[in-house]
Amino acid sequence: MKADSVENTGSHGAETAPINPRLEALLKRFAQGDQRALARLITLVENRAPERNAVIERIYEKTGHAHTIGITGPPGAGKSTLVNVLIAKYRAQQKRVAVLAIDPSSPFSGGAVLGDRVRMTDHYRDPGVYIRSISSRGSHGGLSRAAREIVKLLDAFGHDIIIIETVGVGQTELAIMDLADTTVVVTIPEGGDAVQVMKAGLNEIADIFVVNKSDREGADRVKAELELNVHLRPANGWRPPVVMTQASADKGVDKLVEMLAKHKDYLDAHRDPVREANRRAHELVEVVSGELAQRASRSLRTGGAEELVASVRHGRLNPYSAARRLLENPAALGELLAAHNNAD
Repeated sequence: MKADSVENTGSHGAETAPINPRLEALLKRFAQGDQRALARLITLVENRAPERNAVIERIYEKTGHAHTIGITGPPGAGKSTLVNVLIAKYRAQQKRVAVLAIDPSSPFSGGAVLGDRVRMTDHYRDPGVYIRSISSRGSHGGLSRAAREIVKLLDAFGHDIIIIETVGVGQTELAIMDLADTTVVVTIPEGGDAVQVMKAGLNEIADIFVVNKSDREGADRVKAELELNVHLRPANGWRPPVVMTQASADKGVDKLVEMLAKHKDYLDAHRDPVREANRRAHELVEVVSGELAQRASRSLRTGGAEELVASVRHGRLNPYSAARRLLENPAALGELLAAHNNAD
């Protein structure tokens, strides 16, 4: 063990990765409920720092208690207003709430998306509420894993409710919704929104539909279309309800809170051990593949497999042949990863 690192043993006796004393102190503050420590650990995860895996190892056994709610739907559907009211409802129940907002721009850009979220500042001074935005710009597929790890930090910190809000309805947003226990798809009456939701693939992932701004013309039609679509689903398991809301006037949100609680009760009563085992296995594959990709990339940039990389650079060997040679040669692969460790 290195002299400047500390090893720890989890409650199941499994030895976790060593970490330096500075990070150990940060984790101690995190365990004591220090929100600044939570913020620093989230930044570490978002920036894909090498120590992030050791951090998640340490806190992993404290996760699994929060109800994670995904809120998605087209831009302009009133998701931020709805989330703002949901925070107030859950705080009235004395529940600790965290919001993870996925933005297409930098969290510090002051863009229109975050401008819409200014109303959430009502809750910033509440110690029982934690709100964080992370950027989806330039993530190239890494956002889903970063979001998963941030949700684990929020869970381990002791939040009862974690709300993940996405801006759009693209593939990135669909992948992030996979992190939620309950997915809420928000629609509005205008523009054939129900049809757009179905085209975007949100119909398959929705546990609850919300028709927001339901005072507008066409709301009943959208509700009927969604209910018909739910009716056409195979008649087994949970059937998504359609809830009408006017979030800006705090109408219908109590019904949504009720449906969210019902879905959580349903999940608790119908736990599927096979599905949970598959989810853990999928997470393992995601962690290993992501870590290998990052280590290989860093090593190749800092001199790992120097001769092979030189052959590719000069056109003597194509990238696919080079990759095959690496993967079929455990010694060469080990050398590559060892170069990564030396670089750290």
